Amino acid sequence: MAIATINPTTGETVRRFDALGDADIEAALTRAETAFRVWRNSPITARQDALMGAAGQLEARKGMLAEMMTLEMGKPIGQAAAEVEKCAMACRHYAEQGPDYLADEPLKADTGSAFVRHLALGPVLAVMPWNFPLWQVFRFAAPAIMAGNVGLLKHASNVPQCALAIEEIFKEGGLPEGCFQTLLIGSGPVEKIIRDPRVRAVTLTGSGPAGAAVASAAGSEIKPSLLELGGTDAFIVMPSTDLDAAVATAVKARTQNNGQSCIAAKRFFVHRDIYGDFRDRFVTAFDELKVGDPTEDSTDIGPLAMESLKEDLKKQVAESLHHGATRLTMPRELPDCGWFVCPDILEGAVEDAPAFKEELFGPVAALWPVDSLEDAIARANVPDLGLGSALFSREPAEIDLAINGLEAGATFVNAMVASDPAMPFGGVKQSGYGRELYRDGIHAFMNRKTVRIAGLDQ
Repeated sequence: MAIATINPTTGETVRRFDALGDADIEAALTRAETAFRVWRNSPITARQDALMGAAGQLEARKGMLAEMMTLEMGKPIGQAAAEVEKCAMACRHYAEQGPDYLADEPLKADTGSAFVRHLALGPVLAVMPWNFPLWQVFRFAAPAIMAGNVGLLKHASNVPQCALAIEEIFKEGGLPEGCFQTLLIGSGPVEKIIRDPRVRAVTLTGSGPAGAAVASAAGSEIKPSLLELGGTDAFIVMPSTDLDAAVATAVKARTQNNGQSCIAAKRFFVHRDIYGDFRDRFVTAFDELKVGDPTEDSTDIGPLAMESLKEDLKKQVAESLHHGATRLTMPRELPDCGWFVCPDILEGAVEDAPAFKEELFGPVAALWPVDSLEDAIARANVPDLGLGSALFSREPAEIDLAINGLEAGATFVNAMVASDPAMPFGGVKQSGYGRELYRDGIHAFMNRKTVRIAGLDQ
């Protein structure tokens, strides 16, 4: 795939970039190794200052960065601005909480003393996706930099300007040379970089096949890896809930970022007692969504990020309809150019249909009635993916049953699944392993060294 900015609203190629050659990659790895030797020993205050500086740069450039995201991958402009703000929040979170997260952990010892000390590993390669082109990177980079590691970013090839802007933000925020570098490369050199002895760990957010390839290369080199992969998140609605809140959240949870989010709610299981009412409100809300130019504040749904995504989604919808699903939403005219799709709700897809077993990466919801919470949980757990899940209920027994029964890295009750710097984030099964954010995110790529000191009192 060419490294280029292609406007998904028009299909126009705006700018092309040359990929780095072998000599460029070698120079970047050398800079990373050299920078790490110094940065790992930097005082906590220097790391805090760099992250606070990056937060300030993000806020100062919010408008420009939001426009850049919308240009490169079609995110509605208001959501793009909110993404910039969230990245600044993550930088500030780790600047403020970093000293606590990195503090020695006392251990019990019969004599003398014992503790855990957190020491940085080295250069970490981050292979990041296009759908949240800033947030996915900053949720890795902020804790990594605070930990004393240095970052190497291989971003998706359709968001090169975002990738370069992130490096500039860290540089202008005060991070020393070589501590965060963007590598404009395709997928070809990734395995060689992972295997380079100067790279000590790798993190990937992306597809299952990409995750398997990265994990295999890292595993064969005995290097830590962290994977955040896809999801077919379940959204379960029970009769005790506030139906207005459930419907409003369901619409937002399925259509955020034009439906292109791993943790977006995708499969909706609604108790039969309230199914008809929920379905009617859900369909009405979808039919009222405005599809169009993502640079306009009034737009709810912009284009998908790439033409291939549009074609893949159309095939999944067509196959699901062929397998017996029913389209509930109205047909509508779409813009003549760009990679737009209709927001759709599909009812009653069988378990062999893509709408049930695959991730639909776009504004398409799949809907079913269920007879009980147990039925909903059993169906939610069928695909071998387990990223997020949501339950709308006011019954403590139902809440406890869902928390224990749903096979997912997160269960949100009466709220939309979302990532937050103050909470660990990640999946189970084929949705990946490891946890980002919170304390887990900063410890993910550190040597948690056990220290035992004896004999000093003799």
